[in-house]
Formats: sequence, C-alpha cells, structure tokens
Amino acid sequence: MDAIKQLRLVFLLGFCQLASAQGEGSARGEDAILWHPQTRLAWSDFRAEPPESRRIAATTASGITYSYNATGSGERYSLDFRVDTYFYPDKSWYHSESCDEVVLSHEQLHFDISELFARKFRKRLKEGVFTGNVKAEVRRIFTDINRELSEFQNRYDRETDYSRNRAAQFRWNEDIAGMLAGPDTP
Repeated sequence: MDAIKQLRLVFLLGFCQLASAQGEGSARGEDAILWHPQTRLAWSDFRAEPPESRRIAATTASGITYSYNATGSGERYSLDFRVDTYFYPDKSWYHSESCDEVVLSHEQLHFDISELFARKFRKRLKEGVFTGNVKAEVRRIFTDINRELSEFQNRYDRETDYSRNRAAQFRWNEDIAGMLAGPDTP
C-alpha cells in the first residue's frame, strides 16, 4: 500500500487594475476584507497613498487565497480546499477629487469579479482529477484562473471606459449581480 501524502499550500492571487501579481501567503494577519454578498466597499477602505499621476482615479487590489490538503495514493488524489476572496485596503487607493459613487461602484465590481473567479476556481478544484503531481496540477489551474481573471478585469475596464461610460457601467453592474446571484461563472 502506498503511503498517504498530504500537501498544504497557500497562495495569493492578487489583482490590481494596472497589473496582476501573485505570491505565496494568506490574508490572515493582514488588514484585508473578506468578500461577502452584503459587504460594500467605502472610500475609507482605500487607504494606500495614491500616485501623483491623475491618469487613473482609483485602484482596487483584490485577490483570491486558497489552501488545500491532498490525500491519496498512487495516481489518484482528492482535495479538501478553501478558497476566499479579499480586498486589500493598504494596496488600494483613490484620488478624492476624481471619484464619486459611480467610480466606487466600478471599484466594487472589480472586487466582485474577483469573487466570480474564486467560484470558478472552486469549481475547477472540485471537478479536477489529480494525480501524484498535485502541486503542479493545482498551480496550473491557479495560473489559468489568474490569466482569465486579468483578461476579464481588463475587458471590464475597456468596455466601461473605467466607469466613464455610464450606460456600459450600468449593464456590467446588472450582469455581474446576476452572475453572483446564480450558480454560473464567466
């Protein structure tokens, strides 16, 4: 009988509007806000110092953390996992003179989109078939989710023109709210 292997990993998938960054770690112990359907961001949550450039009104830093425990033997492993979405106040900023409630709702949607991709990540982990190379297999899923999230966030910014296209912003607000209410993800 093969020995039972257990792997524990925690990764952070971070997303900012300008670039995505990833690294190992956990939101625990950091000043982070866990995503919840009733949690709405306020400008007071954006605590990082904004850059001098006024080209961008605000930036939301949000990300997905996950940990898992893999058990199995031979070529078949199962996962117990946890996936959470966080907003990082100390990495998020805004220029107060450029921001209003529409811009805030735009930033909230970046956080909500991160949650949609956390759900997509959970689904892929749940449906995945894992072999003796669990770490690489989970990492591949993580990398794919990170790429898809970044592409989706960029599309959101393009189509809404960073919230300046109010009609497009309204459509995105409605679409994302519908996705969050339902079982499907993008």
